[in-house]
Formats: sequence, structure tokens, C-alpha cells
Amino acid sequence: MKKIRWGIIGCAGIAKRSVIPGIQQSETGEVAAIASRGLDKAKQTAEQLNIPTAYGSYEELIADPTIEAVYIPLPNHLHKEWVIRAAEAGKHVLCEKPLAINAEEAQEMVEACEKAGVVFAEAFMYRYHPRYTTIRNIIKSGEIGEIRGIHGTFTFNNSKEMNNIRYKREWGGGSLYDVGVYPISAARMLLNEEPKAATVHAYLSEEHDYVDMMTSGILEFNRGVALTFDSGMWAAFRNTLEILGTEGRIEVPSAFVVNQNEGDNFFVYTQEGKREVEVPRLNQYALQADAIGRSIRNGEPLPFPASDAVLNMKVLDACLTSAREQRRVEI
Repeated sequence: MKKIRWGIIGCAGIAKRSVIPGIQQSETGEVAAIASRGLDKAKQTAEQLNIPTAYGSYEELIADPTIEAVYIPLPNHLHKEWVIRAAEAGKHVLCEKPLAINAEEAQEMVEACEKAGVVFAEAFMYRYHPRYTTIRNIIKSGEIGEIRGIHGTFTFNNSKEMNNIRYKREWGGGSLYDVGVYPISAARMLLNEEPKAATVHAYLSEEHDYVDMMTSGILEFNRGVALTFDSGMWAAFRNTLEILGTEGRIEVPSAFVVNQNEGDNFFVYTQEGKREVEVPRLNQYALQADAIGRSIRNGEPLPFPASDAVLNMKVLDACLTSAREQRRVEI
């Protein structure tokens, strides 16, 4: 397979730390160019990460006829503009989560990519790791019985970085947009259904432009099943997932971002005792790039179509409304 030539629109930390190295380690892709709003920053990042070409504007990158796909890690409020512009330029698109500021924007983006005939994916890298296939198979096997509830967490603390883009409300800041989307997407994936309502309580910090710095919520699914979750940017680090069944439970200590001390393994608890399920140490970002690469080259369906991102945004819209208006919101 001829490798996909990727261009990176922006020099965000997630791109430099994780996504660019992931594409470089993938079987199907290579990073051919990177763009920033200034040429110096683009050149510096290109040198650090061995990227052949640097551009001083996003427009120059999407005008490059040799670039086949782009990754967009820009602030959330810029996703819609640059996804649509990239699609109209004939580029396949991987966009950082959350896909947009709201579900309406997300739908516009999906439609623009469909019209342009390009592959479009949201960057939830954890879903591409085979351990989630294993977890779903364990659930289907009945080993832990019927699911009674799911609990997910994703919190970290960088509250002192007052200039961080996550603390600009109009830019799509806040913990729900940044990390709450992970347990929300995980519950939807594992239950294979959409929630009916959301009730969310949040700490809207005055000194952080009133974005949600800590959020706790409940999503109502069918048969009395619920996701309880919390997300935060002013709390100790954790990212966990627990699936509770009638006969046992599954515990994932590093559910979304892998803790190098704990690895990718997870645990199953039943009446037979506790067992550790070993899974291979794989680069989730490389797996994500390869799934998109096979879709571009071979026409393979994406494991998670762009339409899923619109559904996830509908849930996020309800969560944000619930947090700000302090009420239960039906979805």
C-alpha cells in the first residue's frame, strides 16, 4: 500500500506528543507537512519531529496537491471552518475531539465531507485499541451477567495555566468538551445505544471564564441502566472505567490515556475471583491512523463513522445545557 501523505494543521501539544508520532509509526501513513500561523513555529516543530515540509499558514497546506489527508488539532471553535475547507480542497480529515461546538455544526461538517467524497473521522484514539473489542466480547459472553451500570472518570489538573485555550468559553473550553467526552463515548459504544436524558452538575469557575472545571453527571439509558461520570481540569489525575454487571464487573484502570506504570491490561471480577486480562502494548494513535488509511486506500468502512460524532455531540449539548441551567435535559 502506498502510504498516505498526511498534513498537520496546527502545532498543538496533542499533535506533537501523540498523533504525529502515531502516524509516523503507522503502517499506512507518513507525515509530509505541518502548518502553523507563523512559519517559524512550523519550521521548529518540523525539525523536532522530522517532518519534511513546513508552512506558515493553514491555507498553504491544504493547497498542497501532494497532501492526501489532514489532521486538525485546532481549538474547538475552529474545527468546523477548517474541516470544511480541507474537505472542499479534497483532503480526507481526522479532526480532534470534540468534533465541533455543537451537534448542528457537527452535522454541517459531516455533510460537507460527504459532498466532497472524503473520509472523515473524529480522533477518539482509545476506541481503536483491541482491548475494547475484548471487553465487548466479554460482555456479550455473559460472564458478568446483565449490565446494570457504567462509571467513567477522566480528570487532571492544569488549573494554573490561565492562558490555556481550554479556559476560553467561546472557544469550546471546559472539562466536558475536553475529557468528559471520553466516558460518554465509551458508554454509548459499550451499550450500543443512545442515552435518553442527561443530568449534570458542574463547577463553573469565575477565574476560568466560567467553563466547567469539574463536572459530575448521569446519563439515562434503557432498562434502568445509567452512565455515571465525572470530568475535571482542576482535580487529581485519573481515567478509569468500570462496567458493573449482575454477576461481576470489569475494571479498566487506564481506560483512555495509557498509564505507563499500569499498562493496557484490565480486570474482570466474578464469583470465580479476579483475573487480569493481558492485552498487547500498542500505539492507539497508530491504530487510528491505520484504520483511516485502510478506509482511504481500500474503501474499508470506518469502525466509527462520522455520524457517530454527531450523536456524541447531541449528548454533549444536553450535558452542557443541564450543567448551566441546573436541570434534567432529555436528548
